[in-house]
Amino acid sequence: MEENTDQVNEEEENPELDQEPQSDNSAIYEAFRRKKDTEEELPQVEIVPGTEPELEFGGSTYDSSKNPFLSRGCCGAPEPHQKNNGVYQHRCSKFDTYDWIKTIPLPAGYIPSDIVEVRFKNSRKDFFRVPSDVVLETGDIVAVEASPGHDIGIVTISGELVRFQLKKKSIDPNSQEIRKVYRRARLADIEKWVSAVEGETPTMFRSREIADKLGLQMKINDVEYQGDNTKAIFYYTAEDRVDFRELIKVLADEFHVRIEMRQIGARQEASRLGGLGTCGRELCCSTWLSEFCSVSTNTARVQQLSLNPQKLAGQCGKLKCCLNYEYDTYMDAIKDFPNTDIRLKTAKGDAIHQKSDIFGQIMWYSYANDYQNLLAIPLKNVLHIIDENKQGLIPESLEEFANITEQKREFDNGISQDDLTRFDHL
Repeated sequence: MEENTDQVNEEEENPELDQEPQSDNSAIYEAFRRKKDTEEELPQVEIVPGTEPELEFGGSTYDSSKNPFLSRGCCGAPEPHQKNNGVYQHRCSKFDTYDWIKTIPLPAGYIPSDIVEVRFKNSRKDFFRVPSDVVLETGDIVAVEASPGHDIGIVTISGELVRFQLKKKSIDPNSQEIRKVYRRARLADIEKWVSAVEGETPTMFRSREIADKLGLQMKINDVEYQGDNTKAIFYYTAEDRVDFRELIKVLADEFHVRIEMRQIGARQEASRLGGLGTCGRELCCSTWLSEFCSVSTNTARVQQLSLNPQKLAGQCGKLKCCLNYEYDTYMDAIKDFPNTDIRLKTAKGDAIHQKSDIFGQIMWYSYANDYQNLLAIPLKNVLHIIDENKQGLIPESLEEFANITEQKREFDNGISQDDLTRFDHL
């Protein structure tokens, strides 16, 4: 879907963070180190999901059930003195990527990749070029180039796997459009980032009130603050085109940041809200699915599913994405099946197709004057009858080609067969 983007330009800031005066945080890190050395070493305890302890940072307490960093792939609030040994990867992250070639040694004289993949909020990822004097690993929090200012993200992929991702997305690794990584995030960067992330939810609720007062037919679904807290992206859904110029002015005066509006579809909205599907599992779009393909009713028709909108639609109101999962398999399986509109001609009468078992290679037919009795005919026999009909040969009946005869049965009430006291004698 096309993104409708508009920005309010204010005073430009210098994005070259390398020229900023380096703040001396050595005393703070030394205090963290002494505190860690003096703490008693506790045994490792496996944490059951939903019972995680509260995390503290900067004097504020984070409830694990209301973790604002969960949408960025973090199981807790970031802490500058914490090593990135799995805290920001392989846990609660939709964007985690397994590096399957990290154990393969590079050939002699091979130049390693200087590009890393960085994740931000929800489905946003991008590639950045790393300076020669900076070495990054998966899970590092970095300050990267943005427009304008800088943003804070978490390294998702580093090393040679990035080359495969660039090839998959058709991105030239030598392109000048690839932005750069400034440095690892400092303590001040992380504090500002935490403050910005904490304000996203209140900002979203307040912006909804403003849009409602202005009478705009739109729904603001999510807000993403830039790492330096100078820009905010508002994601919204709307059925028709919306004139939000007045809304941008009000939001800029309310929150004192640059405003960018991005329109998203119903599927992207569901991926941000999350929930449980009819299968009982979490929504695919909110857990692992990051690219959405179009789904048509023909997909359900090929799989012989009932065209019931209430059963085929997901929480977003669109056709379920999982209808595409087995579509290619069904298309390969029905290549050998004949057209279901073809009638089988016999001396007993014409037979009409009723249903098919694609993977069982069986087709059910019934006579035009007797719809109640279904004859299960193997696929090879159906093709044989069609070939005979084309040659002008008419078999006596379908019964000689059928394996199973399916009769119409009366409804049996199975509930009355059981008694609540049937286990009393045990």
